[in-house]
Amino acid sequence: MVTYSINPWMDPAKPVDLPLAMTQWEDLRDRYRALGHTVELLEPLPGLPDMVYAANGATVVDGRVLLARFAHPEREGEAAAHHDWFRSAGYASVHEPAHINEGEGDFAVTSSYVLAGRGFRSSPLSHGEAQEFFGRPVIGLDLVDPRYYHLDTALSVLDDATDDVMYYPGAFSPGSRAVLARLFPDALRATERDAAFLGLNAVSDGRHVLLPQAAVGLFEPLRDRGYEPIGMDLGELLKGGGSVKCCTQELRS
Repeated sequence: MVTYSINPWMDPAKPVDLPLAMTQWEDLRDRYRALGHTVELLEPLPGLPDMVYAANGATVVDGRVLLARFAHPEREGEAAAHHDWFRSAGYASVHEPAHINEGEGDFAVTSSYVLAGRGFRSSPLSHGEAQEFFGRPVIGLDLVDPRYYHLDTALSVLDDATDDVMYYPGAFSPGSRAVLARLFPDALRATERDAAFLGLNAVSDGRHVLLPQAAVGLFEPLRDRGYEPIGMDLGELLKGGGSVKCCTQELRS
């Protein structure tokens, strides 16, 4: 259930169907497995309902783990849970950050860059910290619409090998839109309607793109690019401000 509000999507007065939310999450997990992916599970802890949005707990690049430091006290306890999981899983390089970042909520990884959101959650100071730790150029992008409070609500990497991305221009400042246009001139640009269904909160393995099923305007453009879009119903999880990507942390070895 939604017990507090830290983004515009969250409304404690709006009921959540908990059995349906669990079924929707299980459908996402099972779909990943059916596509041949390994799924590791992070056990939930009492009092931390946002742990379902596992993407926010860390960013992993080349087996190196940059942990999160959460902006809101309601989520602070999640950081230790992610730390313990990575240590127990045998990750040798795990960095506890000095500056606020919310993991893959605000960091998106391509072969050339780490794209980094700022404006609502992650501190701009976290960008230099990430660049130093990962040894990859970090490109700062300013988010200006509170509905798209994390980068992963406004931009998705479709193929990290070719730096193919999709994004919603209206979520970004004019300067950041110009940067995106320069770096990714052939990017798929989402409409306001599809963005409003969190259609950019998607996960791609380079072929299959799992995204909210309501973002119907993205399906044909994705097919035209050679991808196979797979619509997922995570409507109950959307009440907390997240969808496919928010529930998925990618472990890049």
